Order: sequence, then C-alpha cells, then structure tokens
Amino acid sequence: MALAIASSSSTAISGSGFPPSSSSSELKVHQIGSFRLVDRPHVASSTLNLRRSSVKPLNAEPKRNDSMVPLAATMVAPEVVEKVEVEDFEQLAKELENASPLEIMDKALEKFGNDIAIAFSGAEDVALIEYALLTGRPFRVFSLDTGRLNPETYKFFDSVEKQYGIHIEYMFPDAVEVQALVRSKGLFSFYEDGHQECCRVRKVRPLRRALKGLRAWITGQRKDQSPGTRSEVPIVQVDPVFEGLDGGVGSLVKWNPVANVAGRDVWNFLRTMDVPVNSLHFQGYVSIGCEPCTRPVLPGQHEREGRWWWEDAKAKECGLHKGNLKEESSNGNGNGTTNGSTTVADIFNSQNLVTLSRAGIENLLKLENRAEPWLVVLYAPWCPFCQAMEASYVELADKLVGSGVKVAKFRADGDQKEFAKQELQLGSFPTILLFPKHSPRPIKYPSEKRDVDSLMSFINALR
Repeated sequence: MALAIASSSSTAISGSGFPPSSSSSELKVHQIGSFRLVDRPHVASSTLNLRRSSVKPLNAEPKRNDSMVPLAATMVAPEVVEKVEVEDFEQLAKELENASPLEIMDKALEKFGNDIAIAFSGAEDVALIEYALLTGRPFRVFSLDTGRLNPETYKFFDSVEKQYGIHIEYMFPDAVEVQALVRSKGLFSFYEDGHQECCRVRKVRPLRRALKGLRAWITGQRKDQSPGTRSEVPIVQVDPVFEGLDGGVGSLVKWNPVANVAGRDVWNFLRTMDVPVNSLHFQGYVSIGCEPCTRPVLPGQHEREGRWWWEDAKAKECGLHKGNLKEESSNGNGNGTTNGSTTVADIFNSQNLVTLSRAGIENLLKLENRAEPWLVVLYAPWCPFCQAMEASYVELADKLVGSGVKVAKFRADGDQKEFAKQELQLGSFPTILLFPKHSPRPIKYPSEKRDVDSLMSFINALR
C-alpha cells in the first residue's frame, strides 16, 4: 500500500507554502485572506521516498508490548503507574470554533503526526490536501475505491497525486463480500431496496479497516453540505462510530477543518490556489460518488440532490459519517415519509388531471379491459423530484385532452406507501405507470427523463 507524504522545509504561514504545480517548480507571491503565500521550491520525490519508510500503513496492527520475564523468582519490581492525560476534544472544538481551516489542519497534524490521515474523494478534500501542504508538516492521504467510480474520478485521483507528489493509499472492498452481494441481488439492487447495503460493503467496511490503522482522521464535511444531516458537524470530536489503532470506544478522533466553511468559499479557495478538480464538476455534478448513484443537479437544487436521487432528500448519506447525522424518521431504504404526515401544499393541480383515491386506483388495477389507457404518477408533494416534473406532467395532461388517454395522480406516501410498493411497483418518487387498455398489469416508465416529449414517446409506443 503506497503512502501519501508531503512536507516542505521552506513553508511559511503568514506566509504559508504554495502547492507545487505540475508545470512549474516555482510559483509567484499570492495574497489569500489573512495569510501570504511565498515562493517555494517543488518537493523532490526522492525526499518523499525517504519519509515514507517511517509511516505505518493504514491497516497496520497495533504494536505489542511483550512483558519481560524476571531474572529470578524472588525479584520484585516496583509498580509503575503511568498517568494518561485524556484530552477534552469537546472543549477543543469550542476553542477552535472560530479558527481557520489552516489553523485547524495544523493543530490536527501537530497532535497526531503519522497516526492521522486525510480521507480523500471530492472537491473539499482537495482543499484539505492544500491546507495540509501549507502547514509544512508531513501528511497522509487515503481513499476508498468502491470499484464503481466514474472514469473522470480515477483521472482526477491521478492528477492530484502528480500535483502534490504523493501516493494515495487506496482501500478496496472485500472481493468475497462484493461477489456475494452481486450474485444474490444483482448489480443494481440499490435502486429497489436502497443504497445502504451496497455502501456498507463497498465503503463502510473498507473505511473501518482503514481507520483501524489510525488514531485520527480528517474529513471534508461541511455544515451546509446536506439538508437535515450535517448541520451540527463539530470541528473535532471523538469518533462516535469507528474505532482507531488502540481499539475500543474513544480510540479515534475525527477532524472536520472546513465544517464552518460555506461551499462557495471552498470553491473560491480552490480556484485561487489553481488545484486539480474533478472534470465532472464542469458537467453539472457537485457532490460526486459512485457512477450509478450520482448525476448532475438541476439549477437551484441542493448539491446532494444528485446523490441517490431516487431516495428521500433526508437520506443522502452512505454511512461513513453516521455519527454526525441528525436523527430523522425514515424507513430502511431512505424513501421515508418524514414529511408525509405534515401539511404540504399539493402538486400536479390541473383540471385535466384526475386525482385517484386508494379505492380508485385499486379499481383501476382490477380492470382487465379498460375503456382507455391511463397514465398515473405516484408522487409525494414534498418530494423535490416530483416538484421538478410538475410543469411537464401538467403540460402533458393538457396535450392529451381528447386523445383517449386519461392522465391521473395518486399520492403514494404516508399510509399508502406500503400498498404502492407492493401493488404499484413504487421504488422511489415519482414513479410513472401506464395502465394499457388490454393488460391487467401497469407498465412502469423506466426512464429518468421526465420531459413532455419523452413521456409522450412512452405513451405512443404502448397505447
């Protein structure tokens, strides 16, 4: 396993060092906020190789302290009691609440040295590497390769390694576990029963192995990053979920240097420092994970809406940061009814749309010879994806007036959700069904394209 180490003897904070560029060994003076970046020579790779040998790999086992055998049975050694001072990280978090990310990173690396590493995957994590470099201290970087990342992400990893002269420590899922999951449930089971099981095999367990070789880790979590889940992320904490090198509760410390930084400010920092970024960002992706579970976000959508888009917006987590999540009531697959019982303004309102009750859609299911085909959307009014397609669905209903196709809606959250899952093929909101004239079972619209033309093509192909 290769190790990620970087340092610089000529780093100055106020001013601090500037990252080496892939095209130049010297950089001009820059002014960023309250600290000044001065010229710094590129770190030679030979120097890096010398330092790597002193760093334990992430999955290293803790050292054993073998007891010594007395030379004689009558030898009595005085008992030495070592006083271990336990740091109050909750108090430290309060002290660092107004500190800059650079100060927080410096404190983390100073305290834990080779026993701490940066968890790297996305845009914010490049900022973490940049801050680590600016401290002038050695640092390590690890990443989880799930085996299902975008090609652009792998290229991004490579460019980061070259930019900073480091080697990222990759952690992979257990091949036997992945094989068992795919053989029993297929490659895309997460679309049907939620992403948690796949993430547990491909991400959470490899992370657990990685952290067993550390005493602390550094993440790119921000308070503004995910609605309802990360708004209370502390600067530093005893990790409430994972164990570190010494094992047991409290054996791992978690640092979140950019917890209080807004996303736009992170991006301003990245642009100013001219660091590598994932090319997917320029295609509308904001938060990037595995390829099957990530897509671009629409204008005005929150950055996490592109992750696991078929699930409730309150469940945009994979389990890596479970200890920081605010508790929300939802079911196991993330398609919870958190808002299903509250008063939410209804959507898909049009005189050309039929509102179906539970009895109405049950009758529609029973009919084997329908007089006309029906197009029905299963929706929840609080779902942002249902809200996003409202205009196109209403326009479609207007266009189909007099065509012999009925257009309807059925609210399938709350008490109706289990029925909709069992009888109406509901996997996520919205689900669109076509009830043909001469078929007892409805046909599920398979595409994520919900524009008028795409829906019309689906209807014309089957009616």
